[in-house]
Amino acid sequence: MGSFSITHWLILLVVVVVVFGTAKLKNAGKDLGGAVKGFKEAVKDEETEHTRKNRALNHEGNLPVPDTDSSTQAGTQADDKHKV
Repeated sequence: MGSFSITHWLILLVVVVVVFGTAKLKNAGKDLGGAVKGFKEAVKDEETEHTRKNRALNHEGNLPVPDTDSSTQAGTQADDKHKV
């Protein structure tokens, strides 16, 4: 009783198409897709900027840039211990 059947959804779809028309629905879909694409690009740009700033700060403080490969980090730390 709480959920719609397939006929309810089809009737709702027909009403929406009749009220708004296919052209407006197509434009709304394009606008929504463009907004999602813009949001994803902004998030990617922000992550890139954040990474760049972190690398710059690490270089200023003469700290090693963190390596993404954990096996390389472990080997570097072991080499550092032998050098001391």
